[in-house]
Amino acid sequence: MVAVAATGRIRSVIVPILFAVVGCAILVSLGFWQLHRLAWKEALIHAVETRIGAPAVPAPGPEMWQPFDIDRFDYQHVALRGRFGTDEVHVYTVLSDPHGSLSGQGYWIVTPFVTDGGWRVFVNRGFVPGDGKGPAAYPPPPPGDVALDGVLRGAEQAGTFTPKASPETRLFFVRDPVEISAALGLKDRPVAPYTVDATSAFTPPGGVPQAGETRTIFPNSHLQYALTWFGLAIGLVGVMVAFVWRRLHGTT
Repeated sequence: MVAVAATGRIRSVIVPILFAVVGCAILVSLGFWQLHRLAWKEALIHAVETRIGAPAVPAPGPEMWQPFDIDRFDYQHVALRGRFGTDEVHVYTVLSDPHGSLSGQGYWIVTPFVTDGGWRVFVNRGFVPGDGKGPAAYPPPPPGDVALDGVLRGAEQAGTFTPKASPETRLFFVRDPVEISAALGLKDRPVAPYTVDATSAFTPPGGVPQAGETRTIFPNSHLQYALTWFGLAIGLVGVMVAFVWRRLHGTT
């Protein structure tokens, strides 16, 4: 009878142990995933701090676009020379960590720029708050030959829940050079697979568009999240050990 009872107790803990092992594996994998994210975030922060503060280098031209290594150039301080076009589009955004005085809901003013090399790049001239988009709300870009420096940013891709663009009203929700170029009918020149955020020095006297608003602040709580997942895994192991001990020794 004792052997039968012992066998029954062992069988009664097999399923809970299996569930605990699966749960523990999931928690540990989540912890390691957060450590992977931590390494990625630290590399991003280092790249941003290093590249934005570095002297401007010539923006990569068509000879470097096939394929274009965005990891090499993202957030790079670049220099351009050329002329602004007369078209522009408005990209909806919410500016939550501004470098300037303006913030909240608004639009990026994105304008094509034809370089001296003959290719085109879209320049984010800055942020306009509220519904202040439109030529009457801010001055046009400077005419003639312009020397411009800014921060190179990779093309943005629409997500599952990103609203659809409205090309007829030139309203967009991501800065995608291919999509914007097609909407403006710009097919006469090669278009860079990236955009350039103009630096704060490009903000006109009236304050809009507010340039120099490249995002440089990134929350980094991945280590805390990893420790939380690992802690939950250890806690689950402790609970399971206590449960099995009590069940096998007949204390429950």
